[in-house]
Amino acid sequence: MLRLGVNIDHVATLREARKTTYPDPLDAARLCRDAGAHGLTVHLREDRRHIQDDDVRRLKQADILPLNLEMGNHPEIVDFAVQLRPDEVCLVPEKRAELTTEGGLDVAGQKAGLQATLTRMQHAGIVVSLFIDPDPAQIEAASELGAPYIELHTGSYCDSFGVAADHELDRLKRGAELAHRLGLKVNAGHGIHLGNLPGILQIPHLDTLNIGHSLVARAVLVGMRAAVEEMLQAMAGP
Repeated sequence: MLRLGVNIDHVATLREARKTTYPDPLDAARLCRDAGAHGLTVHLREDRRHIQDDDVRRLKQADILPLNLEMGNHPEIVDFAVQLRPDEVCLVPEKRAELTTEGGLDVAGQKAGLQATLTRMQHAGIVVSLFIDPDPAQIEAASELGAPYIELHTGSYCDSFGVAADHELDRLKRGAELAHRLGLKVNAGHGIHLGNLPGILQIPHLDTLNIGHSLVARAVLVGMRAAVEEMLQAMAGP
């Protein structure tokens, strides 16, 4: 069964827009659980633009759903994760100026630094995923590092149309096949919404879809529980 991890970053974005105490990401997390979601994702950015340290601590303590912490490979954040021990960590590239993550991690070019972090996480009992583009060199590098999971960056497909979208979807399919042959478990995320979900569902060997912005945007109109239930129903197919 394909699992859904709900990224609740943008619940915190709404809160931080006015520096209020609401909406509380924990309230959103409970609604995601009640709707049938399988996990929660939050990205603790170096600039703390949305999710805050206290949000992550409270989510971990509340144990509402398995917690996936997205993070850059920054020493301060790595120390925080090792101390907190979320269920999973997804290492992502991060730039201060970007609106959202713009591409996959350069695993092949950053092996030494990533290996040190991966080892620390594994010693702390944390499952590690690497957020990468569906590039064979990056997938092979992830396998060589011993990461159990990769998360394929689906943004290029989700932002494309026509022939370009077909090309990007083919890259994702071939990337998932290669990862599977190498013994990696495959997640996917970035830019997924109900309109492009049918294409995403053609990617083989997927374990979890991590979806955030479109779900929170939909929740503004119909409520978080309804938005998650709608996505789960669509993921289940006809």
